[in-house]
Parts: sequence; C-alpha cells; structure tokens
Amino acid sequence: MTTNQEPTLSFEQAMEKLEQIVTQLENGDVPLEKAIELFQEGMKLSQLCGQKLEQVERKIEVLLEDEGSLTKKPFNPDGEKGEAR
Repeated sequence: MTTNQEPTLSFEQAMEKLEQIVTQLENGDVPLEKAIELFQEGMKLSQLCGQKLEQVERKIEVLLEDEGSLTKKPFNPDGEKGEAR
C-alpha cells in the first residue's frame, strides 16, 4: 500500500479502504507492527476524507452565496432534525 496514491483517491474509495482497515483492526488477528501501520494509514485516510468533506462544504456555501437571495449558513446535517421540535 503506497501512501503517495492516497491524495488521488475519491472520497468513496478512501472510505472503503478505511472501513477495511477498521475491520482488520477490530478482528485483532494482525501482528502489532502491522496494526500500527494500519492505524497510521487509517489516520491518513481519515484526514483525507475530512479534507474532502470540507471542500464540498465550501463549494456548497459558495453556491448558496451565488444565488443572492439565499444566505450563507454553516453546514450542520443534524441541525434541522433538532430544530423540528
């Protein structure tokens, strides 16, 4: 597994690899050295996913600003559920 290919991964590919790593670590049947490598790769993938989500959030905010009549609001996927009460 080469780390210089990670930035070219799509969000979905990175999430799939991350899920595979989590499954391997949860099974607990990997040697300590391999577990550490998997953990480090998982952290990099997690950061990559976070960056990609932030990019999408910024694009959504820009689109909302471009519409003129809409106001820029911070992205909060759970906010509407909590406000419905």
